[in-house]
Amino acid sequence: MSTTTTNNKSYKSAFIFLTTLFFLWGFITVLVDSLVPRLKDVFEMSYAKTVLVQFAFFVAFFVFSLPAGAILSKIGYKKGIVLGLLTMAAGCLLFYPAASFRSFPVFLFGYFTLAGGITILQVAANPYVALLGSEDGASSRLNLSQAFNSLGTTIAPVVGALFLLSDSVKTSAEINLLSDIDKTNYYVAEAATVQTPFLFIAIFIALLALIFGFIKLPTVMQESPKGGYLTLLKNKLMLMGALGIFVYVGAEVAIGSFLVNYFADMNLATVVAGNETMMSIANTIASTFNKTFTDSDPKSLLAIFVIFYWGGAMIGRFVGAYLTKIMTPGKVLSIFAFLAITMIVISINTTGLLSMWSILAVGLFNSIMFPTIFTLSLEGLGDLKAQASGLLCMAIVGGAIIPFIFGSLIDGFGFKTAFILTIVCYGYILFFGRMKAKKI
Repeated sequence: MSTTTTNNKSYKSAFIFLTTLFFLWGFITVLVDSLVPRLKDVFEMSYAKTVLVQFAFFVAFFVFSLPAGAILSKIGYKKGIVLGLLTMAAGCLLFYPAASFRSFPVFLFGYFTLAGGITILQVAANPYVALLGSEDGASSRLNLSQAFNSLGTTIAPVVGALFLLSDSVKTSAEINLLSDIDKTNYYVAEAATVQTPFLFIAIFIALLALIFGFIKLPTVMQESPKGGYLTLLKNKLMLMGALGIFVYVGAEVAIGSFLVNYFADMNLATVVAGNETMMSIANTIASTFNKTFTDSDPKSLLAIFVIFYWGGAMIGRFVGAYLTKIMTPGKVLSIFAFLAITMIVISINTTGLLSMWSILAVGLFNSIMFPTIFTLSLEGLGDLKAQASGLLCMAIVGGAIIPFIFGSLIDGFGFKTAFILTIVCYGYILFFGRMKAKKI
């Protein structure tokens, strides 16, 4: 057997194992989004304060990305992945006491810890997949891996809607009217709604860490040269790519986190409940999990449709893996950014189901953005790719900052005006894609 054949088989096995990680962090990231409406009700918070959930989650990328790169250079990819998984499991377990004591700070610390583990995985897995073959096929490979990431993000809203948002949350005034026994029972039931899913997730992650502890991954990159970060900070195109990651993640998270609240603000629960086709779609999805919408909170009904936002990203990434083979990745990126802007403009200027479906369609055009921006930013960097990945993953902090600004704009001016911020974000991505397409 030739060395080339052996390497191809080794790369294929590594690709399959790594794809499970893409699925995992996609699922958990969006499941966090599903908790946002619930925590807003439980702690009776403003939209701006609610976004602290996302802030705690995504600021971890800024804090941990460079240390993660340093750790990986010392202990290697495999041990780094195991460390990331165990950190994620610890974060999930923190949700147990947070729910028991109804402690918002503990929830935030749990999110921060969970995201710290995901950061280690992101810093390792994205460049690793890009290096499992030729540089020309890097965008296509990463789009394919990210498609399975999107499979996780597609399933998560359904799990969130049916298990995290299915029961109504009482206000503090309503709780005070309960007897001591009823109050205790309510708190126990409320805590279990969050504790049970995340306890199972923690166990699954721990098992996955055990599996990765025994598998063999091929070595595809040597240790990066010293002083690489200073060199990268002088690289204009890499920095422009980092800004692209910043605004993309920020826009995607801002939209995804507030979809349920946006729909509720437009009073779409009544519209959906009165539409036979929409209810048929909702009940078909719910029946897959042996659930119904009888006596469910209206937010649960609206949240079920978030599957189309993240599901669109999954479909788009499978399509994008093909398109980036036959077209320049920069051109594909600019086209998708333009279509995302178009969908937001339609949603802003309409109401009802048209406004709902147009904003959901943004997910389809989000699909190829992260992997394409990422690989375009790594082009020509050679052995500096590992350190560049750390800088690019730092830019994921956009998922903390932009949604916070978005939430503040909602509080001050309403949803329709706040969406202008996301148009600006996609406008920059359109510019970056056109610039990279012209340079090829």
